[in-house]
Amino acid sequence: MGGVKTVPIRVHKNLLLLIAFVAPAFVLYAIFLLIPTIGGMYYSFTDWNGLNRTYDFIGFANFVDALTDDPDFIGSLLFTLKYVLFMVVLQNVIALLLAVLIESRKRSKTFFRTLFFMPNMISTIISAFMWTFVFTQVLPQLAEKTMITFLDQSWIGDPNVSFYSILIVSLWNGVGYMMIIYLAALQGVPQSLKEAAIIDGANTFQTFFRVTLPMITHALTICLFLTLNGAFKVFEVVYGLTGGGPGRSTQVITMNIYEEAFSNNFLYGYASAKSVILFIIILVFTFLQISIMKKKEVEA
Repeated sequence: MGGVKTVPIRVHKNLLLLIAFVAPAFVLYAIFLLIPTIGGMYYSFTDWNGLNRTYDFIGFANFVDALTDDPDFIGSLLFTLKYVLFMVVLQNVIALLLAVLIESRKRSKTFFRTLFFMPNMISTIISAFMWTFVFTQVLPQLAEKTMITFLDQSWIGDPNVSFYSILIVSLWNGVGYMMIIYLAALQGVPQSLKEAAIIDGANTFQTFFRVTLPMITHALTICLFLTLNGAFKVFEVVYGLTGGGPGRSTQVITMNIYEEAFSNNFLYGYASAKSVILFIIILVFTFLQISIMKKKEVEA
């Protein structure tokens, strides 16, 4: 006769131990991320101002207003897309270039890794305040003493220049982190493959694009994912450097959402709708990026 199989007591203990370790992290995740996210999605369909206990359900009105009757939101969205395009390309190109140069060195690798990663250890908002001082005080004085007129301009106050000032600070602060990821991937490329390519007559560039780059596609996928998400959610560097100005010329979408929720009559429901729109945009771009890069990984 077949008896009923019982689960060993040890399995139950391991399960309870696993729950005990996971539960605190899950509770914190639910309190600070999951519940606010669900709540924000719900309030995006209301006219709640974030203060009153009563509010009305208005359906998709907030979404329609944001996309059809809010030029400030559309302007901030276009500026954010421009920022994302420049940041994703420049941050990955510069980080990969630095990683290749450092990896090719026989000495001082640790020194240069530390040197380029150090800005990432500084808070983004602190970096913005530091660079504000550089742009408004250091560069004008340097231009006066060296007669380099290019440095003597309104780096923050000129709408045509402030965008590039934001890019400089963002790249200075974030390139080092991506560089470390690329360095780790480059160290995993077998030296024998490079040597075989060189023996077959490949030059340095051919070896990199035909051997090295396909071998680090997984790192490229990770870095593109991180830079894409980070660029869409940029806030501190713009807030600390230009405050979205001059006027609204450098206002990113996160600043526009912040302004609606906490500055413009506390339009919390309207701001929540804009947050949902941003979430959908990030979700679509991230899905496309991961899908394309996964195909590249399979081909490689």
